[in-house]
Amino acid sequence: MEMALDIFTIICLAGGCFFAVTGAIGILRMPDFFARLHPAGKNDTMGVSLITLGLLVETMKYHYGYLVAAKLVLIVLFIMITAPVATHAITKAGFLAGLKPWEGDDA
Repeated sequence: MEMALDIFTIICLAGGCFFAVTGAIGILRMPDFFARLHPAGKNDTMGVSLITLGLLVETMKYHYGYLVAAKLVLIVLFIMITAPVATHAITKAGFLAGLKPWEGDDA
């Protein structure tokens, strides 16, 4: 059972790192302001959620206590609530400031 928890933790941490890295690459590769906010909101939220899930399993495995587990759950809930709202607010601010969405290459 302990090995299964270790494998699950490794999968969660590796998946979280994958989403975080692809989100960072997506921010660099996207063509405009609005498209860059998509990987910032989606991938980073998923990356943090998976990493925290892996940490939650390790917390329960080594008996750190329910207070630590509750803090990890609150962190995930906070990230899942605030990241989409912040992305929407930033997008709306950019649109109201006059930024236009990318419509393709000018070539």
